[in-house]
Amino acid sequence: MHIGFFGGSFDPPHRGHLAVALAAAEAFRLDHVLLAPTAQQPLKPSGAVAPFKDRLAMVELLCQGEARFEASALDAPLTHGAPNYTIDTLIRLRAKLSGDATVFVIVGADAFLDLRRWRSSDGLLEVAEWIVVSRPGFSFTDLDALKLSPEQLARVHLLPGVAEPVSATEIRIRLSEGHDCREIVPAPVLEYIRRCHLYGT
Repeated sequence: MHIGFFGGSFDPPHRGHLAVALAAAEAFRLDHVLLAPTAQQPLKPSGAVAPFKDRLAMVELLCQGEARFEASALDAPLTHGAPNYTIDTLIRLRAKLSGDATVFVIVGADAFLDLRRWRSSDGLLEVAEWIVVSRPGFSFTDLDALKLSPEQLARVHLLPGVAEPVSATEIRIRLSEGHDCREIVPAPVLEYIRRCHLYGT
């Protein structure tokens, strides 16, 4: 079984996230994809704007109608506000799965190029395969800076041709200014945002 793990802020989740998850599921024949909001990203000390429970609820709405997709609380808040380290999350995930399951982490190229700043970067490449969503102009030669071994490089797979048309930061700004955003934020997510008065709505 092939399991996708797609972590991130999802602040808010939008159609770009959905496009990435769908493209990864199709290209790598993923049986199941977990979309997991991160409570506290170690490299983003300022934290997310919306509370974790709201971001998880919005991801649940984003996954509606996609049988392979599931909102996951694997990266829920830890005691004393400790950061969520991906290596710990993946080890917990592996413990829940059968021995023949393969985990594919879905990540943007910009974030993956920061891999050496992540906790246990070599361990991350041992516990999972990696689907790197490429950006325009990105190629495998950009990975040279990570100094990956041939064995590690074999666990890294490029997913080209998927572009997020707008960032979550831009969406939050547009929402606070009263723009509709329905073209990029699915209607159920948008209704939740407005009902809970998130992002200045």
